[in-house]
Amino acid sequence: MTYENLDAKLINALLGDGRASLRSLAEELDVSVTTVSNHLRDLEDEGVIEGYTPRVNYDALGYDVTAIIQLKVEGSALPQITDRLREQKQMVSVYEVTGDYDIIAVGKFTDTDGMNSQIKALLTDEDIRESNTSVVLNAVVENQQFELDVDE
Repeated sequence: MTYENLDAKLINALLGDGRASLRSLAEELDVSVTTVSNHLRDLEDEGVIEGYTPRVNYDALGYDVTAIIQLKVEGSALPQITDRLREQKQMVSVYEVTGDYDIIAVGKFTDTDGMNSQIKALLTDEDIRESNTSVVLNAVVENQQFELDVDE
């Protein structure tokens, strides 16, 4: 097994169970605990693994309205608008994009009234030239991570 292959298998194992112990990872990968620990530390140091967080089901907590907000922004104001969006706790993703719009943001809300007031507050910014908001009817796949290809 090459180190690249071991790293990919380690990442895949963590995707399956982010709370797995070093010992259980070592057993699953058929390597020593020290090897797992060293590779894990290297992956963290290289920024490949950025942390370990729970996967929260926001729908179960009452945040069952998902909105996709597309914004056209004055070019020089792009950093300020993205910073403003990032600071809003209910924005789960904010992207600078190519195409018809400059920014796409995804937010989670408890109801459409809360969503509406937050979006209206955002749209008072004179640097936003145009907006388009879509409410998600059905999240087919959301926050999905994928396993890496591994040579067998």
